[in-house]
Amino acid sequence: MEGDSVTLNTDITVQRGEELLWLFGPQGTIIAQINKKDGVFDTNEDADHGRFRGRLELDLETGSLTIRNIRTDHAGRYQLQIISKTVSYKTFTVSVYAPLPIPVISRDSPQCSSSSSSSNCSLLCSVLNVRDVTLSWYKGISVLSSISVSDLSISLSLPLEVEFQDNNTYSCVINNTISNQTTHLDINTLCHTCAGRIHCCGFTETIIRLAGSVLVGVAIVAVLVYDIRTGRSYQKRREQTPPQSHDGEYDDVTSGH
Repeated sequence: MEGDSVTLNTDITVQRGEELLWLFGPQGTIIAQINKKDGVFDTNEDADHGRFRGRLELDLETGSLTIRNIRTDHAGRYQLQIISKTVSYKTFTVSVYAPLPIPVISRDSPQCSSSSSSSNCSLLCSVLNVRDVTLSWYKGISVLSSISVSDLSISLSLPLEVEFQDNNTYSCVINNTISNQTTHLDINTLCHTCAGRIHCCGFTETIIRLAGSVLVGVAIVAVLVYDIRTGRSYQKRREQTPPQSHDGEYDDVTSGH
C-alpha cells in the first residue's frame, strides 16, 4: 500500500571484494551500490529525477534495499546485480496500490416507482479513479456480478436490480490483491414506491390544509363580530347624545320660549 515501507531482501551476506548494484526501471538506472573493498555504500538520491530522494536505505551486511513511504510511481522492476568473479542477478517486481475508495450505492432510476408499473428497484454501485481492482455485488456471501479493471485509472459502475421489500442482505465490494472496501445496501432507504410516499405525504398535507382553513375561518368570524359590535356601539352613543343649538348651547325644549 502507498505509505508502507518495503524491503527487497538479498538473502546473502556481502563478501569483501563483491560489488552490489541496485537498478530500477526498464532503463536500469542505478539507485544504490555497495563495494566493501573500496568502502562504497551509497544511495543515488538524484537518480531518476530524484524519484527516490530521502526514501532509500541500504543494509550494509546483506545489501538489502528498503524503500520508505513508498508511492505508486515507485512500482516497477528492481534488479540486483552481484558482481564478483562472475555476475549474478536477482529481480523483483513491486506493485504499489493506492488506498481503495468506499463504493457508493445510488438509485439508477427515478426517485420512486409506481408499485403497479414495476416490481424491481434498479441500483448502481460506483467507484472513481481506480486501477487494478475488482468491483462486485454480493448477496449474502455469494457473488452476483463483478467487473475488473487493470492498468489505466478509470471509474467503474456495476448495476443491480432487486425487488421492493426484499429481505436479503446485499453489499458492494471493491478489492485488490491486498485490501478491500465494502458498502452495505439499505433497501428501505433507497428502494420505495411512489404510492407509499404519496399516501403519506397526501395525508399530512390534507391535515395541514384543513388546519389552515380552520384558522382562516376563525379569523374571518372574529373580524365580522368585531365590526358588528363596533357599529352597534357607535350607533348607541349617537342616540344618547342630546342635540346642540347653533351657538353651542343646548336648546330648552321644555321652556316654551
